[in-house]
Amino acid sequence: MMTGQSTRDIIPTLIQWATARSPIRVVLLTSTWAIPDAHIDALSDYDVILIVQDIHLFVDDRTWLNDFGDVLVVYWDPIHPDPVFGMDQCGNVTQYADGLKIDFTLWPVALFQQILAAPVLPAEFDAGYRVLLDKDHLTATMHPPTATAYVPTPPTLTTYQTLINDFLSDAPYVAKCLWRDELLPAKWCLDYDMKQTYLRQLLEWRMEIDHGWSVPAGFLGKGLKKRLPPDIWAQVEQTYVGARLADNWEALANTMALFRQVAVEVGAHLGYVYPHDLHQRVSAYVEHIKHLAAPHYYQWS
Repeated sequence: MMTGQSTRDIIPTLIQWATARSPIRVVLLTSTWAIPDAHIDALSDYDVILIVQDIHLFVDDRTWLNDFGDVLVVYWDPIHPDPVFGMDQCGNVTQYADGLKIDFTLWPVALFQQILAAPVLPAEFDAGYRVLLDKDHLTATMHPPTATAYVPTPPTLTTYQTLINDFLSDAPYVAKCLWRDELLPAKWCLDYDMKQTYLRQLLEWRMEIDHGWSVPAGFLGKGLKKRLPPDIWAQVEQTYVGARLADNWEALANTMALFRQVAVEVGAHLGYVYPHDLHQRVSAYVEHIKHLAAPHYYQWS
């Protein structure tokens, strides 16, 4: 088994495979392999959209996935309605044993026609797409990508203030979980909610300040390390620790300190003022919980 991406050029194989199957009308490539100047490496996967006459043909009989190699493991979405147009769609993530990974999306032709008739492209197309096959010339009127869909815009004052408030609202909960020695909820709130939901958004705004609000934000923070000032990224790394309670208390403090530092920089650029008094009061409350005596649990009779 290979540990890296397959060295096969899968695109000709996809085109030949789809050409021979009448139910498949259009094949589109999106994401990394379709975005100009994208960084492609040995583990880059293929994001393939199959426009078909009936998605159920490909969901009910899934043996077609083996046409591209020895399948290692597959995740399937349930069939679900498109959130905008209400028509059924589906998809899967297929990892092959030789390292090839393909994310297949299945759309009925009618759904694709509705998407084409919309005034703007969906974000995944606007970021970049390639038409690999179009048997019915459906894509002839498809808008070209603008590569702006995932570029953050400067936040309004309300958005800026709300992000700060919601971030600080999580800190007492993390402190309570650490005080109770409840690692799983503490980690979820600290590493996901406080960092992925709020700190990452703030870091993306900080990134845009240095790049003129022109750089697309990568999924889950991809690319931030390359585009943030090195000192800020070094502090991001200091917010991630293992399972020891003492380390997680320090990580919480580091996360709050970094958030305030970056939020002050973003606010200064936009003309917004950081609520230092609120931050100080929340920090004091977290510190109070940290130094409480060990919890005593009461049992109701």
